[in-house]
Amino acid sequence: MFGNKIRKYRQKTDEELILVYKDTSDNDCVGVLYERYGHLVMGTCLKYLKDKDLAEDMLMQIFEGLYVKLKQHQIDYFKSWLYRLSTNECLMYLRKSGKHIHTDLQLIQLREEESNEDPQETEKLIAHLGEAIQTLKQEQKICVELFYLKKRSYQEISDQLGIDLKQVKSAIQNGKRNLKLKLEAIHEKQI
Repeated sequence: MFGNKIRKYRQKTDEELILVYKDTSDNDCVGVLYERYGHLVMGTCLKYLKDKDLAEDMLMQIFEGLYVKLKQHQIDYFKSWLYRLSTNECLMYLRKSGKHIHTDLQLIQLREEESNEDPQETEKLIAHLGEAIQTLKQEQKICVELFYLKKRSYQEISDQLGIDLKQVKSAIQNGKRNLKLKLEAIHEKQI
């Protein structure tokens, strides 16, 4: 009996599974979603947290949270929603642990009148920054991450990537400008 139910659930789409879970609270639905996407969430957590044990803990925390979140949210595209959720959880962890992304250097300019020191707004801003970084061209993304997040020098980035120092500076400058534009666009959509 148990095996048949799981087999039946495995044949359902993500959205069908979520509907079944909302109706029945059957935890096996979340188990099937874990089978499908656990490795992707783990990869996302590893990318941000850079520590296997922390990433595994975050993976479990994210999937345990799904028992509540799936009932609270209208989810149209589960995979992209789960990616955003995973990214946000990792960024919030990094911020709380003091390992947060450096948002100075004009990547983001928090104005007191906009943020009102609201921690939720700050978390949203950090999450948007993480998403915006992922949309950059590959060279810009890598250079921005190495320079701002890993605190590498221009020369170290040049040596690591095997590209000209001028290319590194250009990629960082263009990446910074593109991030600013993307974050401004996100901000305008929210107003």
